[in-house]
Amino acid sequence: MKSPLEIGGRRMPLLRWSVVRMLIGLPKLKRDWQVGDGREAALEAYVLANARPGDLDEAIRTVDEFCTERSMMMNVGDEKGEILDAAVRRCSPKLLLELGAYCGYSGLRLARAMPADARVVSVEYLQVNAQIARRIWEHAGVSDRVTAVVGTLGDGGETIARLRSEYGFDEGSVDFVFVDHDKDQYLSDLERIMSEGWLHAGSLVVADNVKFPGAPKYRDYMRETEGRTWRTIEHDTHLEYQSLLKDVVLESEYLGAAEQAF
Repeated sequence: MKSPLEIGGRRMPLLRWSVVRMLIGLPKLKRDWQVGDGREAALEAYVLANARPGDLDEAIRTVDEFCTERSMMMNVGDEKGEILDAAVRRCSPKLLLELGAYCGYSGLRLARAMPADARVVSVEYLQVNAQIARRIWEHAGVSDRVTAVVGTLGDGGETIARLRSEYGFDEGSVDFVFVDHDKDQYLSDLERIMSEGWLHAGSLVVADNVKFPGAPKYRDYMRETEGRTWRTIEHDTHLEYQSLLKDVVLESEYLGAAEQAF
């Protein structure tokens, strides 16, 4: 039996108050990185109560269930999550950098798709979000492979210095980057990563929400540097947990310094 939120097998968007509440509160969300109605804490409680401890697949399923049936969240979601999964598997990375942990959902997906000996370092602006993510990762049994660092790459060098000194970020060390934080910082933070020299030829950078809410400067940059610095695939998809609002995920392969001269 289909959910009342589905027509023709596709989920109907914008029928739940949680979706409307999120859209109305976008300015606050972009400023404070929580919706403001307690849904982030409710998600944590739901996962800890309903997912079997140590079961990564179950944790992911439970987050998706909460976001589909109870409150929409601004994580990458199940549909775009499959794009993220496939990119990680193709890359087979050892060190992954995530910008924007939020409540830890994408960290779970990264941990499931990456090799067993790989690790994710997730930079999260808000301390309370990082704490929620850590507890969900611990419950899912991946806290030894996924770490949250509170800060931003644009904080004057403090977080970048920590990544270098505490987490082994060095020349050519980063194989995969997932960008899903402040859309206005997508391009500037990518430029910071490149200036640090952390990428190598073949490193992948996946960016969510490039169409909605939108990261136009980042998208324009990838188009302008296509075939020289980057090789990009644009994935047409939908905003998380609904089927009306369109979104785009960019998957960009770094071509490396040698290729940039051609």
